[in-house]
Order: sequence, then structure tokens, then C-alpha cells
Amino acid sequence: MLLVGGGVFLLFLFLHWLFLESKNFCLAGEKFCYKNGVWFYSIVSVLLTVIVWLALDENPLMAFGAVVGSTAFFITHGFKQNAEQREKDLTNQKLSDVSKIFYLEVIDATFSIDGVLGAFAFTLSVPLILIGNGIGALVVRQVTIGNIENIKKYLYLKNGAMYSILFLGMIMLLDSFGWHIPSWLSPVVTFGVVGYFFYKSKLVKVNI
Repeated sequence: MLLVGGGVFLLFLFLHWLFLESKNFCLAGEKFCYKNGVWFYSIVSVLLTVIVWLALDENPLMAFGAVVGSTAFFITHGFKQNAEQREKDLTNQKLSDVSKIFYLEVIDATFSIDGVLGAFAFTLSVPLILIGNGIGALVVRQVTIGNIENIKKYLYLKNGAMYSILFLGMIMLLDSFGWHIPSWLSPVVTFGVVGYFFYKSKLVKVNI
């Protein structure tokens, strides 16, 4: 139930980025999908229907998990949109520095949900997931704060992150349906995909 729900969540997250979010186009088809973003809701609806139909043959709880994953995506997506707008308005509000810090922490927590779900593609150990996400959040924050301008020069890093989310979601779905997925596949795919887009970004950076 957890795997299929997380897999649906990650697939929806990728498709939302592919169809509706502005991006630096890197691979063939990305621009076409973005121009036809109106199809996002139709595609995820059909995809959810197929997954639920297949899951009913396995276990009704799996079908329920898929629906929960879909529901979680749209709820968190609404929170994210609101958080983004509130973050933009934060500078115009007369809040103390401490209040702003606490508010930004809440926003960070909202944005980290997909990271927690994606971690289940690597392990089902909750303590490891909590430790890994905690360390990851600290490292990413320090790297981002110290190198924000340099990071912006790598145009396709976001693409790499989103395609790795796609593969992790697929791995979780296949695993939930009984496919044997080697434990080493998730990290290898993640590093491979992100590494490829990092390389593409460096080529563009050099050409610029």
C-alpha cells in the first residue's frame, strides 16, 4: 500500500512538472508536453484508473493506497502553491525575524514531503529515511545558500531531479506489484540520471 501510494505520488509529481511547470527544455518532447499542459489532468486520471484497476486484482488495499497517493499529491500541491505565494509575500509582512524563520521552516517541511516518499524507493526502514532526509536537507541547504548563483548556471539540474523522481516512482510501482527490483537499482538510476543532466548542463554552461 505504501509503495503504490508513493509511486503514484511521484509519477503525478513528475507529470505535473512535465506538463505544467516552466522549465529549461532539454529532451525531445518536453516542449510539446508543456505546450499541451491542458492534458495533464486527463493523463493522470487515466493513469490512476489503470493503476487502481490492476491493483484490485492484487489487493484492494493497494488500490486504496493508489487513491491515497493521488489525494496526497493534490493536497500537498495546493499547500505548495499557497506556500510559494506566502513566501513571496513574506518580505512585505511586519513579522519578527524569529517568526519569519519559523514560517520558512514550515514551508521547507511542506516541500520535503516528496523527498520522504521518494526515500521509500531505496529502503523501507523509517529511521534510515528520517536520518537520510535530515542530513540531506542540511547539506542541500548549505550548498544552495553558499552557491546559489553558481547552481543557477546549471540549467538542467531540475530536469535531472524530476526524471529521477519519474524512475523512482516507476520502481516503487513495479515493486508494489511484485516485480523483483534489485536494491542497488534505485541509487544507480538516481546518480546516473542526475549525472547525465549535470553533464548536459556543463556543456551548455561552457558554450555560454
